[in-house]
Amino acid sequence: MSDAKTRIDETVKANDVVLYMKGTKTMPQCGFSSRVAGVLNYMGVDFADVNVLEDEAIRQGIKDYSDWPTIPQLYVKGEFVGGCDIITEMTLSGELDTLFEESGVTYDKDAANKIREANG
Repeated sequence: MSDAKTRIDETVKANDVVLYMKGTKTMPQCGFSSRVAGVLNYMGVDFADVNVLEDEAIRQGIKDYSDWPTIPQLYVKGEFVGGCDIITEMTLSGELDTLFEESGVTYDKDAANKIREANG
């Protein structure tokens, strides 16, 4: 296993929620990363952020790891969930709430409902 793949695997398995993104959760550097980080931050989810712009090996490695061509990428309990469009759809449909509940991830249900109300 390559060094990048090993580091990704260890990070994904060591954290309940991980977002591979451009920038950081406090300073996203792309609109798609900003949207997903914003949803997670607003919902009060404790998540690890990995800035792919800091390491080209990780930036390419995460795409190979998930077999998904774009960033951001969200992982919950070691499983790839999706990118920006999928996370947006899951947030609006309530599927993300269900995933968090089934995975034992703490989040603010009222905040999730406010997102749906604002976008419904």
